[in-house]
Amino acid sequence: MEELRAFLKTLTVPEKKEFATKCGTTISYLRKRLSDRTSNLGIKICIEIELHSKGKVKCEDLRPDINWSVIRKS
Repeated sequence: MEELRAFLKTLTVPEKKEFATKCGTTISYLRKRLSDRTSNLGIKICIEIELHSKGKVKCEDLRPDINWSVIRKS
């Protein structure tokens, strides 16, 4: 999740809102997940974050508990 935090720091406030919207969520939700380390992001949002961050934040960074290689091969 630190990769997501670092990526978001590079964006302006309007860019953060636009990024979150493209990912199908809100910046408030992303901030909440960053601060609440006991809760995981869903698989779909992880994929959207990787897509819309242009690979700067990988699914593996967000959810290391998932075997992403299986999903990537399908």
